[in-house]
This record gives sequence, C-alpha cells and structure tokens, in this order.
Amino acid sequence: MPFFLVFIYIRRSDVRVYLTLFIILILLVAAFVFGSQNNQLITLNYLIARTEITVATAVSIFTGLGFLLGILVTFLWLLVRRSKKALTKNKSQET
Repeated sequence: MPFFLVFIYIRRSDVRVYLTLFIILILLVAAFVFGSQNNQLITLNYLIARTEITVATAVSIFTGLGFLLGILVTFLWLLVRRSKKALTKNKSQET
C-alpha cells in the first residue's frame, strides 16, 4: 500500500492524538534547545544536600520529570475513570 494512502485510514480521534503528541514533542525540543544554550552553573539546594549543575542539565531534568509526572497523572485519571464506568455499568446490570 502506498504511504500516502495510510492517512486515509486514520480516524478523527487518532488525528487528535497525533497532533497532541507532535505539539508536546515540539515543546520538549524547544525546552532542550533553550536549556542547551545556557552553560551557567546554578546551585540546587535539597533538604540534605547541595549541588551545582548547568542550566541545561536543570532544564532537561525538570522538563523530563514534569513530562513523566504528567503522563503518570493522566494514566491514573484514566484508570479511575474506567473503574467508575465499570462500577456504574455493574450497578445498572444488577437492578
């Protein structure tokens, strides 16, 4: 099958997912490009430690952590939503 015909079979919801992933990818690339341009050292103070890292490293770490936390919250939200739907479906079948 030719490559351009693949796009004919994409559903509307799939386009939304692909567009969202594309926008997230662009934002992540922009964050990493911004961070890589800054070679200054910053000091991060933890509760029990202190470290000096470059701005590029800090931006990379915190952008990645934010992305992973967002994915985790999204999956947990979907799990709760699906379990609520299953619970209401079971209750309606019992009555």
